[in-house]
Amino acid sequence: MSLNKITTCLWFDTQAEEAANHYISIFKNSKLLHVQRYTEVGKEIHGHEPGSVLVVEFELNEHPFVALNGGPQFTFNESISFQIDCANQDEVDYYWEKLGEGGDEAKHQCGWLADKFGVSWQVVPTALKEMLNDTDNAKADRVMAEMMKMKKLDIAALRNAYEG
Repeated sequence: MSLNKITTCLWFDTQAEEAANHYISIFKNSKLLHVQRYTEVGKEIHGHEPGSVLVVEFELNEHPFVALNGGPQFTFNESISFQIDCANQDEVDYYWEKLGEGGDEAKHQCGWLADKFGVSWQVVPTALKEMLNDTDNAKADRVMAEMMKMKKLDIAALRNAYEG
């Protein structure tokens, strides 16, 4: 029987354990599962010191992740992001503050941010999705125009645009 589970793998240079612990500290219902370390085997290929962290398995809100210390060859960009559905402005503010701390502020736009590791996140109120999906195109267009001006999404301002 297949588990048929998708696990997200995040490639870091050397910050896998730091990143996993950072994310676990932010998201409720999250935990560190396992840390695997490099050994002498394959050192001529991987180049890492025995005992240094290879992978960290962790869960964020029960979604499985693996953080890999693979080296500097690959870095994160905005083509992949994690979307956080927020029930209210308090949740938007919380995730925006916690994930945005130390990140590149130039990459903060329309509810998107890059954290201090370069991972992209979308901090999105569920109310925004509801407003954008309204069959009244004029309302949805006003919300879209307002959202495009924002960095962190402001539900009250979006609601005002929606209501006209």
